[in-house]
Amino acid sequence: MLTITINGEPNQVAVGCTIEQLLASFEKRGGPVAVERNAELVPSSEHATTELQSGDKLEVVSLTGGG
Repeated sequence: MLTITINGEPNQVAVGCTIEQLLASFEKRGGPVAVERNAELVPSSEHATTELQSGDKLEVVSLTGGG
């Protein structure tokens, strides 16, 4: 297991877990999200191939439209 931080909270994930798998496990697929990993935005096209590493710090933000 790896220890990562998601929105300021420590979490455990399996070795080899991708951002896409993480989002699915937290049921965040209901709408678009932005994911920042270690202060860098990860494009959604890279979520399926970006493996998490121990110590990663993620910020996950739900995107909403409006005016």
